[in-house]
Amino acid sequence: MTKYSSRYASSPEAVKKYDTQQLRDEFLIDDLMQEDEIVLVYSHYDRYIAGSAVPVKGDLTLETIDLLKAPYFLERRELGVINVGGSGSVVVEGTTYELGFKDALYIGAGNKEVIFKSADSKNPAKFYINSAPAHKSYPTVKVSLAEANKLQLGTMETANHRTVNQMIIGSVVTTCQLQMGMTELKPGSVWNTMPAHVHDRRMEVYFYLDIPENQAVCHFMGQPQETRHIWMNNHQAVISPPWSIHSGSGTSNYTFIWGMAGENLDYGDMDVCKITDLR
Repeated sequence: MTKYSSRYASSPEAVKKYDTQQLRDEFLIDDLMQEDEIVLVYSHYDRYIAGSAVPVKGDLTLETIDLLKAPYFLERRELGVINVGGSGSVVVEGTTYELGFKDALYIGAGNKEVIFKSADSKNPAKFYINSAPAHKSYPTVKVSLAEANKLQLGTMETANHRTVNQMIIGSVVTTCQLQMGMTELKPGSVWNTMPAHVHDRRMEVYFYLDIPENQAVCHFMGQPQETRHIWMNNHQAVISPPWSIHSGSGTSNYTFIWGMAGENLDYGDMDVCKITDLR
C-alpha cells in the first residue's frame, strides 16, 4: 500500500507569520515508518520526495503515484535508500542488494521494478527514501556505512563533535542531483550543522533517528535573522527550503540523515551564518 501527500513551497515572508501548528503542517513529516506501507511526501521545493517503506507481512513494491504522471516511479527520477531498521534487501530489476543497519543504496533513473524486503518480520527493515528528478540514468550502487566518506567535524567543547558520513555524493556515487548522507553525533554532543548555513541553489530534508526514548530534538529553520523552531521525535523528517537554515539541538546525542537536491552538486556551496548573527 502506498500513501502520498503534497507540500507546496512557502515564501520566507509568509513563514514569518506562521504559528507553531502552521510550521509543523508545512514542514514536518511525522507519519513515516508505517508498517506494511510506503509513505511519500512530494515537496514542490525542487520536486523532492521523502518517504519510507517498512515491509513486515510481505514485500513492498515501489509504484508510481498520480502526481508523477509517469508509468513507473523512476521513469524520470533517481532514488536514495538508507535502512534504519533490521536487515533487509532492495530488489532492483531482479538484482538483490542486501542492506544492513545504516547501509545506503542509490538507484538510477529508468529502473521499472523496485521491491523492498525484510529479512525478519519481527525486526523489519525500515527504509528511508529520498528521490529527485533525474535527466540521465546512472548505475545502481550500494554504499555501506563502512564505505562512506567520513568527515570529523566540531568539538566536544562546543557540543557538536560529529561524524559526517557522505554516502550518496559525488566523491562516492555518481548522481544527477540527489545527495544523501548521515551525521552521527558523539555522546555529550547535541548541536548539528552549527555554525548554521543556507544554500540558495538547493533544498534539503533532515530525518532524525537514534533519538532515545523520552528525548527530542529542537530543529531550527527560517532565515538567519528570522529563525523558527520545530520540536521533533525519532523517525520524523523536516523539509528545509533553500532560504532556510537547517540546524538542531537535542536533549541527547542522536543521528540524522540529510538529503538534498537542486542546481549544483558542490557539497561546499553554502553561505555560513555567524553564530552571533543569528536571530
